[in-house]
Amino acid sequence: DGRPVEYEFLEMDELTHADAVSVHKSQCSEFPAVVLPLLTTHYLMLQRNLLYTAVTRARRLVVIVGQPRAISLAVRNNDVMQRYTGLTERLLAGG
Repeated sequence: DGRPVEYEFLEMDELTHADAVSVHKSQCSEFPAVVLPLLTTHYLMLQRNLLYTAVTRARRLVVIVGQPRAISLAVRNNDVMQRYTGLTERLLAGG
């Protein structure tokens, strides 16, 4: 809404400098507020588990901006994208 927000010097430890933090990097973290952009152009990331993780990072406020269809797609998509890190192969090669 364009209003400036002021922090006292003793509150500086409450601030984290970030343009954005990914949902993956936010795991095990908590924030006073979360702004979550959801767009259908990023349909591969529209998964229920990622939406849940993003929403549960906020202590007090969640603002979802984007398209209602993107929210609907995320809620209905129960698939979990498999991540291939190569860790198994490295462990087997070293052992």
